[in-house]
Amino acid sequence: MSELTPEKIEAAIGRITDPYLGQDLAAARVIKSVRLEDGGPVIEIQLGYPAAGFHDRLAEIIRAKLREDFDIGEARITINSKIIAHSVQKGVQVLPSVKNTIAVASGKGGVGKSTTAVNLALALQAEGARVGILDADIYGPSQPRMLGCHGKPDTKDGKTLEPNVSYQLQSMSIGYLIEEDTPMIWRGPMVTSALEQLLHDTNWDDLDYLVIDLPPGTGDIQLTLCQKIPVSGAVIVTTPQDIALLDARKALKMFEKVEVSVLGIVENMSTHICSQCGHEEHIFGAGGGEQMARQYGVDLLGSLPLDITIREGVDNGKPTVALAPDSSIARTYREIARKAVAKLALQAKDYSRVFPKIVVDNN
Repeated sequence: MSELTPEKIEAAIGRITDPYLGQDLAAARVIKSVRLEDGGPVIEIQLGYPAAGFHDRLAEIIRAKLREDFDIGEARITINSKIIAHSVQKGVQVLPSVKNTIAVASGKGGVGKSTTAVNLALALQAEGARVGILDADIYGPSQPRMLGCHGKPDTKDGKTLEPNVSYQLQSMSIGYLIEEDTPMIWRGPMVTSALEQLLHDTNWDDLDYLVIDLPPGTGDIQLTLCQKIPVSGAVIVTTPQDIALLDARKALKMFEKVEVSVLGIVENMSTHICSQCGHEEHIFGAGGGEQMARQYGVDLLGSLPLDITIREGVDNGKPTVALAPDSSIARTYREIARKAVAKLALQAKDYSRVFPKIVVDNN
């Protein structure tokens, strides 16, 4: 038998496919180092997306490969993540303390977009990222209630705001600045201006991801927001119902027009689970999200049930991922989160933060 070398080990584990990236580990360039110590391999993997819930499974896949190819029983494997900034739309100013922004959108209201947004943010945090959420729905802010956070944000200089923190999640919403039952009777330009202020005048603290809960619809306000707010990628939320899918397609096309990559589709209320007997049925239809994903060449990130615990959680300021982190629904949200940011990790890097701004002085 030929001598075992780090190069042979790296070549073998490089053929393992990362199920979230859809690439082998060699092509993804995530194998940081391989060496031999005391006759056994020491391997370090550095993923480009947060995946704490996947680390143990990936380590076991690597160990199985080593047993199969080299009959190696023991190996020291370290897996971590390094999250970098990815590009946004051309001509849009990036946020200095936010590496990536993920817009969560829907073509219409009532499909569970805000519930998905807050649980997605918490799921990313559970996977090991620093995360914030911006409630971009000026007319109907819901994140303060969903996060159980109602205090007015602090200001240290009288000009900028400190994000509120709930469940270790940084957040900002117009709902923190007004009473819950106060209507926002504003025209489109005022809404856009208010949102830009909330985004740029909040002192976000070193975020890997800022989840933006966009208002429902695809009208002038939504289009203007998408043209002015930096977005690294978008997630579309829909239900299997035909009328919801029609509007979800419009949201997808809106992002195509402003050159924002759609990371995938989340099918919410996919099935109904009876709280009495546990019977599951497709009351809104079946397969709509999968069909839409196939039609437009995007990923179906996951399907979530119409479950009373999800609704009760956000109504009481206790989202499912925070309230029941070990539940099957929380695991589904985390799976959706990993798929979304793995897709984002494949996109172009943002180099605007690397190069200094060039100022021409004519004097």
